[in-house]
Amino acid sequence: MSAQVKDFLFELGTEELPPKSLLTLSQAFEQSVTTALQKADLTFAGVQSYAAPRRLALQINALQVQQADRTFNRRGPAVQAAYDASGNPTKAAEGFARSCGVTMADLAIEKTDKGDYLVYQGVEPGQQAAELLPAIIADALAALPVAKRMRWGAHRFEFVRPVKWILALWGTDVLPLSLFGLSASNTTRGHRIHAPGELVIAEPQDYADTLTKQGFVLADFSLRRRKIQQDLLALAQMHQVTVLLDDDLLNEVTSLNEWPVALSGEFETRFLDVPAEALMSSMQEHQKYFPAVDAQGNLVARFFFIANLASKDPKAVVSGNEKVIRPRLSDAAFFWETDQKTPLADRLSRLDDIVFQKQLGTLREKSQRVETLAGLIAQRVGANSAIAQRGARLAKADLVTDLVFEFADLQGLAGYYYAQKDGEPDGVPEVIRDQYRPAYAGDALPETLEGCVVALADRLDTLVGIFGIGLKPTGTKDPYALRRAALGVLRLLVERELPLDLAELVALAHRQYPALPEHSTVEADVVAYALERFRAWYQDANIDTDVFYAVRALNISEPLDIQHRVLGVAAFKAGTAAKSLAEANKRVANLLSKHTESLPDTLAPDVLVEPTERALLALLTTLEGQVAAAVANGDYALALEHLSVLKEPLDQFFSDVMIMTDDLALRQQRLALLQAIRQLFMQIADISLLQL
Repeated sequence: MSAQVKDFLFELGTEELPPKSLLTLSQAFEQSVTTALQKADLTFAGVQSYAAPRRLALQINALQVQQADRTFNRRGPAVQAAYDASGNPTKAAEGFARSCGVTMADLAIEKTDKGDYLVYQGVEPGQQAAELLPAIIADALAALPVAKRMRWGAHRFEFVRPVKWILALWGTDVLPLSLFGLSASNTTRGHRIHAPGELVIAEPQDYADTLTKQGFVLADFSLRRRKIQQDLLALAQMHQVTVLLDDDLLNEVTSLNEWPVALSGEFETRFLDVPAEALMSSMQEHQKYFPAVDAQGNLVARFFFIANLASKDPKAVVSGNEKVIRPRLSDAAFFWETDQKTPLADRLSRLDDIVFQKQLGTLREKSQRVETLAGLIAQRVGANSAIAQRGARLAKADLVTDLVFEFADLQGLAGYYYAQKDGEPDGVPEVIRDQYRPAYAGDALPETLEGCVVALADRLDTLVGIFGIGLKPTGTKDPYALRRAALGVLRLLVERELPLDLAELVALAHRQYPALPEHSTVEADVVAYALERFRAWYQDANIDTDVFYAVRALNISEPLDIQHRVLGVAAFKAGTAAKSLAEANKRVANLLSKHTESLPDTLAPDVLVEPTERALLALLTTLEGQVAAAVANGDYALALEHLSVLKEPLDQFFSDVMIMTDDLALRQQRLALLQAIRQLFMQIADISLLQL
């Protein structure tokens, strides 16, 4: 290796790190260190991060050993102030030289627009990387996204978990580095069971191999994850089933194991009478097991798991895990059977004991508001009002079941199955199941129209209620998940193509409340807040925000209509006529804003004298019918395509015609002509706001 670069290795050894945070911590640590190295102008060939339950490590390959020397100019006094009449240095010049640590002979003269100045041209030697690395590492660890740090022992040091050892190698030498009361060494530690002693790392490149071959630790997170995935798939194939590999669970299991070994166990088939989601929740959330299905997609009485060691008696490990899962599944079966003894409808009174929000009442009161609102919305979209209202009435009833109390992620799903068992009308169970959809970005929408109606009503009730008591989201604080609720409303209206006006829906939701402290502004605030979520929506779709604001300028509050307009304007913006017509609209808007005189309601062709403006008027007459038809059909792309033919006539008009002529009648007709053209565009969007 060149003497100008060295490999650097750092490892922080800890007690078991939080599994759901391990990958995030590793990525943040790597990002912080590499960013700091780049800011320090230290080049490197590559980075390899490592993350395992008891360690965060980073290997920097071919790191520059010293910063490059930096030349600099330090400006002193003006030449005319640096020498007296006899040409001798003044005290100012001599003082400047002394401050630079040089003599007058070492100074130069720099010519500038403001005159000539004395300057010192120096060289600042680059710092050694070894001197910079301790602070870079310490700062990166301090900046990790840790929600709550802890202390240990009698120390006042804080970290996400107690720190046990530190390894820091600069080439083959230990880098002098102290953190958390520990000094760095060239040793790490292996697997707690297979290799509990210290392991010497001779140089950074030996780190991963030494841990794997001697320490029984796969330190590379991605490698460990890939091995777990492949081993589970192979084991499932052997048992002729399909293992369900949830990505989040796979990451969590990877974070829990240093030396992963895939195993499989069984449970009694009687448990399959319980809804599959309950069994899967028990396996995945509580036990970190992977469920499996048969060729038809039905859950089977087999589970897969990862052991953190290579046991001499795998059967004993499997038997132990089978004993562990049995009581968990027994609990699920017991809750399932017990809950069915009480119909959902009989549980509604218990919702009186659960507060939705102290100023907004109980969950029972919220359910009643949503029920009424769902009926009103259903009428507007042609949904079955009875089904929507019955589903809304029962939607929250499963929150007081034992199954949901034990498995909170089953809310909605539990109600779906209980409603089926209760013999509720077709469609009602689906409403209960789908009320929370979409729960996150990319989540599926409700399958039925009635489900969409109730999902809308539930979110609108929450938005209006929380805004109505003055608890608007601020900055990063959104305790009631109103951003998600607003985005859910937009997705339901746009993706299910429901032509509903958001302002009207919010007004309907507002009427369900007897009184709200912010009653005078709540409707406008909710509508503005919800529609502003479109901005991020379109950014994610690679549509410029100026396109959205060009449509938003019309104060339209029907999300589906906004969507159609935005797509039309985005297509127009990509065309060749957009720049010229946007500039023309800006010019027209400016002219009209400065004109205080009222303009005529009708155009008088005989007043217009120039051929250019007569031709423009004739074209306007043709376009009015074409644009009106396209807008009526909601085809805004076609409307703008029609208007694109105005590019050259408008350019010619501005070139040939003096708009602000002294002839009042002629001036007003020309402005009226431009106003009529702008009004054509304003039927679609204010394209003067486009940034081109």
